[in-house]
Amino acid sequence: MAITLFSHPSCYLHLAGDEHPEQPARLSAVNDQLIRSGLEFVVQQRDAGAAAATDLYAVHSKLYVDEIYAKAPKDGHIWLDPDTQMMPHSLNAALHAAGAAINAVDLVMSDINQQAFCNIRPPGHHATRDQAMGFCIFNNIAVAAGHALKQYGLERIAIVDFDVHHGNGTEDIFAGDERVLFCSSFQYPLYPNTGDVPSGDNIENLPLPALCKPAVWREQITQHWLPHINAFKPQLILVSAGFDGHREDDMAQFLLTENDYHWIAQQLKQLADTHCQGRIVAVLEGGYALSALGRSVVAFLKGLM
Repeated sequence: MAITLFSHPSCYLHLAGDEHPEQPARLSAVNDQLIRSGLEFVVQQRDAGAAAATDLYAVHSKLYVDEIYAKAPKDGHIWLDPDTQMMPHSLNAALHAAGAAINAVDLVMSDINQQAFCNIRPPGHHATRDQAMGFCIFNNIAVAAGHALKQYGLERIAIVDFDVHHGNGTEDIFAGDERVLFCSSFQYPLYPNTGDVPSGDNIENLPLPALCKPAVWREQITQHWLPHINAFKPQLILVSAGFDGHREDDMAQFLLTENDYHWIAQQLKQLADTHCQGRIVAVLEGGYALSALGRSVVAFLKGLM
């Protein structure tokens, strides 16, 4: 068993405003808890490379990617949507966030029983094929999947998204693609108010109400996701790891704790051991209560162990 953590200093430099919940302090909170827990000496840490435009074209429209490059400001800031801001460091941060996901796929495909976690920002799972939204510029987990499909010729990839918000961008990109099984659990109704009607047979959505208790969340995953993933027999498991369903996070109203993130990691590790030689790549999505975020990531990593 080996877990490698990918990040890059540029991911700290993307700033969305002092009052914006998607802050560089999120990455620091994860690192602080790694040190406090002792996992700093267990996980291997690597700097990520940057994704190339051609990597992004695999899952985003060329028009959209080229537009983002062209819009990237040299000073000041611009808004790509009401929640998503770009300033001079944002493009570089987004390229390294997507690049981390690519590097993580290359790592786990290089040997058996490898797992990787990408401590990155901006997040990605709301970015559609041709639109930035919900703090997301490029869809990091989709870029990882696109790279795995193209570079390694994989035929079955499972993407699991347990962020408290629906991974609408990932669904938009892969709906109807039989090579990808996409499983998303989320509070509904809640931003982006999608996912109640799946857009393809390869989509397994779990819209759950506010105040969802851990027992209900686990039961739904056990009944719906786990058998479906097991039958799909993925060659790689990718995880959009959002921790904003924690009871301490005020971005939503789920009642999960770090114990639940430890549990889901264990379930995914068991499936990965059965079907894909232990290969799992997880990328950070949401999680805005800093202490809860750090504790939850540590619990998730321990679950992979």
